[in-house]
Amino acid sequence: MSKPAELQHDLERSLPAIASISTSFSQSQGFSPYCYFSPEKRKAISDVRRTFCLFVTFDLLFISLLWIIELNTKEGIQKNLKDEIIDYHFKTSFFDIFVLAFFRFFVLLLAYAVVKLRHWWVIAVTTLVSSAFLIVKVILSELLTKGAFGYLLPIVSFVIAWLETWFLDFKVLTQEAEEERWYLAAQAAASRGPLLYPRALSEGQFYSPPESFAGSDNESDEEGAGRKALTAQEKEYVQQGKDAMEVVDQILAQEENWKFEKNNDFGDVVYTFEIPFHGKTFILKAFLQCSAETVYQEVILQPEKMILWNRTVAACQILQRVEDNTIISYDVAAGAAGGVVSPRDFVNVRRIERRRDRYISSGISTTHSLKPPLSKYVRGENGPGGFIVLKCPSNPRVCTFIWILNTDLKGRLPRYLIHQSLAATMFEFAFHLRQRVSELPARP
Repeated sequence: MSKPAELQHDLERSLPAIASISTSFSQSQGFSPYCYFSPEKRKAISDVRRTFCLFVTFDLLFISLLWIIELNTKEGIQKNLKDEIIDYHFKTSFFDIFVLAFFRFFVLLLAYAVVKLRHWWVIAVTTLVSSAFLIVKVILSELLTKGAFGYLLPIVSFVIAWLETWFLDFKVLTQEAEEERWYLAAQAAASRGPLLYPRALSEGQFYSPPESFAGSDNESDEEGAGRKALTAQEKEYVQQGKDAMEVVDQILAQEENWKFEKNNDFGDVVYTFEIPFHGKTFILKAFLQCSAETVYQEVILQPEKMILWNRTVAACQILQRVEDNTIISYDVAAGAAGGVVSPRDFVNVRRIERRRDRYISSGISTTHSLKPPLSKYVRGENGPGGFIVLKCPSNPRVCTFIWILNTDLKGRLPRYLIHQSLAATMFEFAFHLRQRVSELPARP
């Protein structure tokens, strides 16, 4: 079985909730057909691969420049060219280092720009040849007696060859594999989901909880006519959701105490706030040119569809609908900080409320029998937080989006790196959300 086929099979097996997306987005007029095109068809060459090709070109040009400078001595370029090319001698000539750079340039661009290979074996060969040749040349040659360039050219050539290897393996191939996984997830949802998982739509993708009022105890949590009684575990889930909602309300009420952290060119701002017993909390505040209802539908009511437009989310699955306002979800956050922070998974209880002036989805980490910790992910833990969409009383076509994030990524990560990663992830989420709502038809 081919690797893409294995990946698609794994996605369908491990993330059954993705399958429900196909039914839903066939009814959504605003879903972009861009998601249906494979990464190869979206662009002739990806941005990160183009950057790699530019770096390979820089390798050749930089080595050429250094060689020309070395040739331009008091004896003149013409005489030095004759000595190093026509009267070539392995122990004293720099010409072979230039040829080695041209060899890397030609082979790598042929493999990764023309043929568009998605494997590391070609660069492994070029790096191995370059490293072996340079080591032998330094040992056997007399270059070190020719001054600074005798040291500089071999060292620069050696370092650049390994930088190219690192960039391709850790940046180009990793990012393109993530794009392929994202594309296959959408394809699996579109083509095969409804046949495999016909219950997914009725299990909670497009439900809208009854309107709730702050301070009201009558929020559809108790057993009603035609509803089954909640088990002790389900009642605990409901209470966890209520507790998280109370903390979110307290954070919103203390906006004057939020501490400014960062902002970006779109006007989005990340604040921080210390919560007793939970520690540092990050708060994103963004102004959006769309109705609150649009964001409510895309972010709060349809979390499983988020993987189709939000690169910060690798997977989202609804594990259980406890009652009208409470659900249990399984979420996988994509890696961050250039792969330094690996993907994390979370099991959260979410409470959703509709109020007169806002929509709120609060959440906190919990446990569920359907999703024990997996070896391939680090199980993170979320403190109280969630999404808030504030309606604008004077203009229903705009709204304010707030994301409250309190998370422990676990693992042995430096705290400063986690904080930088979280702020960047929040800005990236806001960017993808803007792109998403811009594709949708306007809702009143």
